[in-house]
Amino acid sequence: MEQLKFDRVGETMFHQVLENGLNVFVFPKPDFQKGYAFFATNYGGMDMRFCLDGEWHTTPAGVAHYLEHKMFDTQQGNALQDLAANGASPNAFTSNAITGYYFDSTEKFEENLRILLSFVSVPWFTQESVDKERGIIGQEIGMIEDDPHWRVYMNLMEALYKSHPIRVSVAGSVESIARITPDTLYACHKAFYDPANMVLCVAGNVDPEGICTAAREILPKQAGPVAVKDYGEKEAPQAVQRVVETSMEVSAPIFYLGYKGDAPQRGEAGLRQQLVADLALEALLGNSSPLYARLYREGLINQEFSYGYESDPGCSFLCAMGESKDPFAVREATAREAARIGREGIDGALWEQLKKGVYGNRVRGLNSFENLCVNQAQSFFTGVNYLQFAQLYATVTKEEAEDLLARWTVEERTALSVIWPKGAEKP
Repeated sequence: MEQLKFDRVGETMFHQVLENGLNVFVFPKPDFQKGYAFFATNYGGMDMRFCLDGEWHTTPAGVAHYLEHKMFDTQQGNALQDLAANGASPNAFTSNAITGYYFDSTEKFEENLRILLSFVSVPWFTQESVDKERGIIGQEIGMIEDDPHWRVYMNLMEALYKSHPIRVSVAGSVESIARITPDTLYACHKAFYDPANMVLCVAGNVDPEGICTAAREILPKQAGPVAVKDYGEKEAPQAVQRVVETSMEVSAPIFYLGYKGDAPQRGEAGLRQQLVADLALEALLGNSSPLYARLYREGLINQEFSYGYESDPGCSFLCAMGESKDPFAVREATAREAARIGREGIDGALWEQLKKGVYGNRVRGLNSFENLCVNQAQSFFTGVNYLQFAQLYATVTKEEAEDLLARWTVEERTALSVIWPKGAEKP
């Protein structure tokens, strides 16, 4: 196995590409009893159109999430119950870009790992079980559609993007999942659950070679064909709509303010964009920024306020969200502050303070096995090792953050999504 040392953050990572194309990453943690395993496929909610063996397929929205639910079913019973009986805490999630299955346990780790690898790699669906799951997921969809925080976010995606599938809910709709059959699930499993399209990340008091041995014994011996994805036409830099407003049963207006960014490149360039964007947001909206203090003092935001950078293949954006008595005033104040930074630059002392704070948060995040493994898997699928952030971070400049803000926070890239309380007067 290849051993990689990241001295800046005190981490060691073992890496092996198995004969079937699976990439295995192991982070030995000999001082801990707990072990954590994350087995993920480069397949998420927005992967609805793909080519496999020269044939193009278009699938209904929600298949990746539906498949995640059904993968725990086995001919012998239910893998969740098997793992729980072994003292493990298992779960799974589907995002826009990946689907991941994981567990942590303090005992029988290798046995639990073999269960995980087995049920994810061997699909088993029946018409009866697929039909039953449709009702369960339909209820889940109904619940999230009634959630104003989910609705205000999806409205922002529809305002920012014209055709990119990030506009579509990962869970799909009641109408779209009605078209999912066992054949649909088998076809998508074949297209995306091949070891060559997957990654296994493990952290804990484990033997790296033993992890690879278990994977070799359980998983297919050879790589199969991997699907080619299609996200449609390239997005223009402009937002599709400037404002989206609706009303729901909320106690105070909630908003999502978004700035459409550049599609991230693969490899170090994409990771660097993430680091620059995080720092740019801290300078603009962070707790230490002049704008945050002013918005809070004027009662335009409260403790619910947050912000972040998000990216998926083909898209990225900056966003800020929370409650506000006047979301339009927040948008205008943010635009003015971004323009001021464009003219005057980021204060040098503030920049150094922000760099130390953001870097420290990333390093502290490595103490979480889940955070370490999930970030490594997500980064690997974009062509970079996550722990390279430490080396890149030292080279990020104030000018890069200023340039990103100057290009991304212009009016034509901006969209505001607001949900007002029903019957409330707007400011």
